[in-house]
Amino acid sequence: MDYKVVLITGGSSGIGKSIGIFLTEKGLKVYGTTRDKNKYPDFNAFNLINLDVKEPNTIQKAVELVLKKEGRLDVLINNAGVGITGPIEETPHEEILNVFDTNFNGPVRMIKAVLPQMREQGRGLIINITSIAGYMGLPYRGFYSATKGALNVLTEALRMETKDFGIQIVNVAPGDFATNIASGRYHAPVREDSPYGYAYSKTLQSIDDDVDSAGDPIEVAKAVYRVLKIKNPKPHRPVGAFMQKFSLTLKRILPDKVYERLLRNHYKL
Repeated sequence: MDYKVVLITGGSSGIGKSIGIFLTEKGLKVYGTTRDKNKYPDFNAFNLINLDVKEPNTIQKAVELVLKKEGRLDVLINNAGVGITGPIEETPHEEILNVFDTNFNGPVRMIKAVLPQMREQGRGLIINITSIAGYMGLPYRGFYSATKGALNVLTEALRMETKDFGIQIVNVAPGDFATNIASGRYHAPVREDSPYGYAYSKTLQSIDDDVDSAGDPIEVAKAVYRVLKIKNPKPHRPVGAFMQKFSLTLKRILPDKVYERLLRNHYKL
């Protein structure tokens, strides 16, 4: 495996931290990012550096720091992201802009920052951590699905644009895993006078139940490591429980209305 130096956004907790620890144990030099590393004074799992995916100047400084210390940057893992729930009609537009700025614009900024170095090296790997939710429009999670779906499609386009430079682009799409993403998720309030109130509250309960029974994020770390070891990885790699991954197959083969009915039944709508 030729990859040696890895940069992971959102590396201080959750899936990003699990990936960082696993890759460090496998002998890779890992740099994880967080918006304020002073909040983690006892963090010693791997190198933690400041970076905010919404602030281009912090991105440039972080990339320059890694290059100054290591002389190369082999792998970028775009993991930083935020959650959002709510009826589309009732979600404040500033929150819509924020989730797109973090979940889509953030990875785009990171990609633009590392591509020149990877092109100069003649080799590199970019892994976008998206979501199984990005392959379908989920009720009351429409904006989250939209951000991850946009990144899925961008991955496909970028693969073709960078193939001649020896750069691989892969989308790793987790299902439900036990992380702290819910603590930072924006929830549109459940309004008693809302026509969506009852259905939205039931969906929120279903989402919470899914998180409570979610898997260990180490499975995502293992999937990422498998991508690193493959010479020509596929564009998409879903990771999760069998039914979550199987839902993607069902979406491809079932008529649209049948699949929509399955989703409505799952969320008890």
